[in-house]
Amino acid sequence: KRLGIGHGTFYRYFENKRDILEHVIDSVCDKIRLAMAEANAPTASRTLEDYEAQLARLGVSLSKILHETPGLFRILLLEATSIDPEMTRRITDFFDWCARQVDAYFENGMRQGFLRSDLDRQATAHVLVGMIFSTILMTINGGNPELLKRMNSAVRRMLLDGIASRPDFQNRFESQ
Repeated sequence: KRLGIGHGTFYRYFENKRDILEHVIDSVCDKIRLAMAEANAPTASRTLEDYEAQLARLGVSLSKILHETPGLFRILLLEATSIDPEMTRRITDFFDWCARQVDAYFENGMRQGFLRSDLDRQATAHVLVGMIFSTILMTINGGNPELLKRMNSAVRRMLLDGIASRPDFQNRFESQ
């Protein structure tokens, strides 16, 4: 209705409602993939300073996508998985892809020497994706903007302080 076209015209571009949903999900996933490309690609950082700047850029890019299209994230995170097992698999496959991407960032950081060598990359990547999706859920449900800003900062601080290569911290935890 907002486009000023009839249902018949609209459905010339889509086979059915399921096809529309799949295009919506692809749209969100493509925006996220694009945000994680080029200067923000997993291997783009060569130093801890580069990594910190990259985290900030990614945070800004992903926040921009979220604020421009909160309805798409609501569909992706809350509604699509209730449709059928195939759609649930599609969504969980995307979450796994996100975790693999984060793992690739971690792998680069370990190779460059600015992330801890004993990091369980796979588990930490899944934890980070969970924290990000938790923040997204709070945002699309009208969470407190100040708390959301602090949460974004807390995630970055955990990454920079919690998994950065710091021999004094590693030795302390190894002795426990």
